[in-house]
Amino acid sequence: MENTNAQGAHYSFFRGVERNFDKAAKYTRYETGILQQIKVCNSVYKMKFPVRVGNDIEVIEAYRVQHSHHKLPCKGGIRYSMDVNQDEVMALAALMTYKCAIVNVPFGGAKGGIKIDPKRYTNFQLENITRRYASELVKKNFIGPGIDVPAPDYGTGAREMSWIVDTYASLKPGEVDAMACITGKPVTQGGVRGRTEATGLGVFYGVREVCNTADDMKKLGLPVGVEGKRVIVQGLGNVGYHAAKFFYDNGSIIVGIAEYEGGIYCEKGIDIYKLVEHRKATGSILDFPGATNIKNSADTLEQPCDILIPAALENVINASNATRIQAKIIGEGANGPLSPEADEILNKKGVIIVPDMYLNAGGVTVSYFEWLKNLSHVRFGRLDKRFSENWNTSILKTVEDLTGKRVTDIERVQLLHGPDEVDLVYSGLEDTMIGSYHEIREAMLSLDGTVDMRTAAFTLAINKIGVSYEELGIFP
Repeated sequence: MENTNAQGAHYSFFRGVERNFDKAAKYTRYETGILQQIKVCNSVYKMKFPVRVGNDIEVIEAYRVQHSHHKLPCKGGIRYSMDVNQDEVMALAALMTYKCAIVNVPFGGAKGGIKIDPKRYTNFQLENITRRYASELVKKNFIGPGIDVPAPDYGTGAREMSWIVDTYASLKPGEVDAMACITGKPVTQGGVRGRTEATGLGVFYGVREVCNTADDMKKLGLPVGVEGKRVIVQGLGNVGYHAAKFFYDNGSIIVGIAEYEGGIYCEKGIDIYKLVEHRKATGSILDFPGATNIKNSADTLEQPCDILIPAALENVINASNATRIQAKIIGEGANGPLSPEADEILNKKGVIIVPDMYLNAGGVTVSYFEWLKNLSHVRFGRLDKRFSENWNTSILKTVEDLTGKRVTDIERVQLLHGPDEVDLVYSGLEDTMIGSYHEIREAMLSLDGTVDMRTAAFTLAINKIGVSYEELGIFP
């Protein structure tokens, strides 16, 4: 149940989360029993089921962990990886609880995983495995719109979510809210526009808000804003690509990209769109024109930059390499990319670490919007888009009549535009990330600036969950 780090020592991801929890708990007012209830995983479901693969039968190992029931439904992704184990799933479920609390999404935390390498299977075989996993969840009442609502994670996507919702609906005939049993679905199957890029966009919004805070930038000796800041991104998957794209589109200089095959670095900057084309053509980010290849992918993280976005897997920055990290801001796009030892080392250096439990909450925030859409059975913007456009037209006509001047055609389009679903999703996500960052910052300041952002975020989450338990009461 434990991973082994670069030094050969055992590393428990869940114990790392518990360690950060304990560090923050001493700043709260709750008694030991309440803190223990917040910290533990409420339900751990480990399952093994047979699936026919070709002429053979394979026994598949899978998990679903519900960390907290202080609010229902529980919420958390499903990942497909050979690295899936109980320790990892418990840790990710716990982070989901704190993440939802921080961004004011009314869910308890959960997580799931199937211990497979999806590349080894055909689409038909993957579908069989996914549907069998979904049926196991239904059997044990571990999935449902008001019980537990999964989502995509590492190794899964909209396709797998479609298989799960179809399986659920077939086993629960007539359930009008069946589509709300899972999020991250294709738009045609009840998904919401903007969900694909949500986590990467949330990473951008969060780091941008840090960079827009003048006092914090003054301490780092950096100018305000993201424009002109040098960025390295580890991982060019869904989260990493979209984070890099939004930084690039907003004037940041992407100087480094790390992937499993190696890394590239270019002081003058990397055109993220041309890099994606290069990767499609060659199958690799290496040998990108104008950039220097870095043989060992992990070494890319140690190159000069202002902002480092680790958006791959956990424990990539630890005691063995933390001292060589040159970034002044680290935004945790992945879950748990820094070990507790790395935290201590980098905090002493004055690095601002924007914690995963806040920064990559864009996915669950937009999943919340999708869940609401499924429960209301109406697309966002459908009821008010034309009303907004007609109202804006009336106002603009009045202004033009009064002034005797006309706006340009481009200005007219911008002023009259009524919000589409994706506009409302982006707006809701931006508001969530900005508001939550300032809640965390206020928590830091209330503790006299003596704690790092991760500890402040944990303290904030514990306080919110603790209030829920106090108000709900505990059964005798």
